[in-house]
Amino acid sequence: MAEGTNHADTELDVEVTLDIHVPHSARMYDYFLGGTTNFPPDREAAGRALAVFPYARTAARANRGFMRRATRYLAEHGYTQFLDIGTGIPTSPNLHEVAQEVNPRARVVYADNDPIVLLHAEALLRGSSQGRTAYAQADVSDPEAVLKAAAETLDFTQPVALSMNALLHFVPDHAHQLCETFKAVLPRGSALVISHLTGDFAPQETAHLTQVYTSAGTPTRALDRATFTRFFDGWDLLDPGVTSTPRWRPSAADEPLTDPEASCYGAVAQRP
Repeated sequence: MAEGTNHADTELDVEVTLDIHVPHSARMYDYFLGGTTNFPPDREAAGRALAVFPYARTAARANRGFMRRATRYLAEHGYTQFLDIGTGIPTSPNLHEVAQEVNPRARVVYADNDPIVLLHAEALLRGSSQGRTAYAQADVSDPEAVLKAAAETLDFTQPVALSMNALLHFVPDHAHQLCETFKAVLPRGSALVISHLTGDFAPQETAHLTQVYTSAGTPTRALDRATFTRFFDGWDLLDPGVTSTPRWRPSAADEPLTDPEASCYGAVAQRP
């Protein structure tokens, strides 16, 4: 693939099997954001979540805002390579739109294991003509597969901005181990962007929320500040450090939200 062309690693020739009778976290998230790529079981589970955690919609919006601000900040500070794991159903502006608005030559790889995201991958690949965007059907629990697919587009001898937003709370048993595996292969100067559910701001509601997700088939865990901060061990946190997602470098255009309404920590760090 020649430099400056839009590259798509979508594997759209594979068979896609959707189980629309079982709620899925990505489709529930889409519902919270006001999307339409969800089905009755997703909406029913989302309704149960909202009944115990009324901040679900604001938390989803706060997380999207954090993603956009973190991506823009890194792009404005010279990052040209982005790996977004746990992409979710496309909701514009997507990460590549933010990065390539700053630098049209930015390269972005999305990775997700949800078949419905694969079906929407084309929307994720409408990037700038100068840059490159790719999609990999891969699971965060298989870092080798994610990295192998990403290496077709990204140069891992140069800094990469790795984003795992609203993802690691869905792999509660080995989230830190997975994070360390990815960190180990990223070169000096790379960036790590993570947001994660926390019970520090609304403990009772968050505990009920994790129960709803877990009973729906998606084990979920909220982390306190200290445990969340461990994801960034050995790396330099960028200002303002670990904070609730709406408080990470907010702009005047951002929706003003309280910490309970976000109920997620967010942070960005750099490998020294």
